Amino acid sequence: MQIRTRIYPKNFGDACVTVFMFTIIPLIYYFELWVVLPKFYSTWSLLYAFHFCMGNFILLNVCSNLMAVILCDTSLKNKIIPSDGGRKWKFCSVCETVTPPRSWHCNTCNTCILKRDHHCMFTSCCIGHYNHRYFMVFVSYIFLATVYATYYNLYFIQDYIVVVSWLSVLKIVFPLATLFLEFTEIQLYVFFILVVMLGGFFTGTLLFYHLNLILKGRVTPERKEKMSPYDKGKIENFKIVFGERWYLVWLSPLIKSELPCDGINWETKGSVKGSLIIIYIHTVFKFLHK
Repeated sequence: MQIRTRIYPKNFGDACVTVFMFTIIPLIYYFELWVVLPKFYSTWSLLYAFHFCMGNFILLNVCSNLMAVILCDTSLKNKIIPSDGGRKWKFCSVCETVTPPRSWHCNTCNTCILKRDHHCMFTSCCIGHYNHRYFMVFVSYIFLATVYATYYNLYFIQDYIVVVSWLSVLKIVFPLATLFLEFTEIQLYVFFILVVMLGGFFTGTLLFYHLNLILKGRVTPERKEKMSPYDKGKIENFKIVFGERWYLVWLSPLIKSELPCDGINWETKGSVKGSLIIIYIHTVFKFLHK
């Protein structure tokens, strides 16, 4: 894996969102495991230890895959890529280089990205061929964590929330605003719980959207295409993102899973059909000359 050296945010919007991400993750971790969990189980009982270990395993995968997304360089910088003269190859006037199919220039990162899917504000970098796997696993674990936590949070907050007036409702609906007006421990709990719930909804939507594209053999810029020439079937499309050892990548980003494609030379349906015809003609030709 080629390491990306300039990992800092490129604009103010990216900086705000990325800082929020790096701040909220440890805060939610502390809240869930050290405030919520002890309300349900005796400290270091068997069930407490199980949920505590599960929480730490999820956190480890969230943080490690997040760092893998950021550090993995999936751009065309410092790469010598020979063109095969195909009509889908194009010239990038900004990078002053020929780029392969499915590569697009990112104005924020100021470089061309191999099999570019989108620019992610939460990581301040583009999601492309080499870090697509880490991004999907990262989002999956965030979704798992938020659903897991929400189950306990809804029971936890019942002991603290009593709706007696419109002000009580406003405190629940607008926790961040009321947090500045009336900073209390309970209001902070409400804020964390709503962040977790919103995070679950957002990451759930992301998962559905991107998994649907992956299984169809597409990336975001290709989403409107009726038929993708790169669609090789659901299983093969899945492997193009997660690699040959796709069933193990969920355990750790350190597990090596070789990608079946280099992100430069893409086999299309037309090229496969053409290859089969050539093989067929060659076989018939050999048979007739025996």
